[in-house]
Amino acid sequence: MRVIVFGASGMIGHGALRACLLDDSVTDVLAVVRSPLPVAHPKLRQIIHTDFTDFTSVQDQLEGLDACFYCLGVSAVGRTEQEYTRVTYDYALAAARALHTASPALTFVYVSGEGTDSTGKSRQMWARVKGRTENDLLALPMSSYMFRPGYVQPMDGATSRTPVYRVMYRVMAGLYPLLRRAFPRHVTTTAAVGRAMLAVGRTDRQSPTVVRNSDINRLAMT
Repeated sequence: MRVIVFGASGMIGHGALRACLLDDSVTDVLAVVRSPLPVAHPKLRQIIHTDFTDFTSVQDQLEGLDACFYCLGVSAVGRTEQEYTRVTYDYALAAARALHTASPALTFVYVSGEGTDSTGKSRQMWARVKGRTENDLLALPMSSYMFRPGYVQPMDGATSRTPVYRVMYRVMAGLYPLLRRAFPRHVTTTAAVGRAMLAVGRTDRQSPTVVRNSDINRLAMT
């Protein structure tokens, strides 16, 4: 399986990339990044790209792919709806359209989040934008899955790029085993998300289109 990963420098993307590099069924991994990742692996090739609204210049490198794990995203804190929409919606739809053109049989896995609102009625800006993104990705003529993890504990060196979140994860690290036992349907890890993506991208066509936390944990065990 040939996989492309967006957002590999982020916390969830780290888990997706690591899962791909560890899985023998994955033969090639492309990471689309703005600046080089500090990672070297025989299966990994990095595409340095700056304009995430236009993939024309790298279109030929997107051919023959089997799955995309789209983990690129930013926090809505301190951003206007226009700014958040550009990164969350515009980038994701541009990537999906370019990939569908180059690799029509590709499975597109988009990382959204628990609380995403697909009705457009939420008072929370991020939930509305994520919901619109999900809806328009699912409307494309390609196989797509929307991942909505709840609380995600970083593992294996994964780190959030948002300072306040990094502090929170450090504080919560010792409590994670308790959270997992108390709220198993709402808690997962970066490693589990990565393995679940592989399960969907590789073989699982029985998964719901919207993959919630309990589905993620189930798929991670396959």
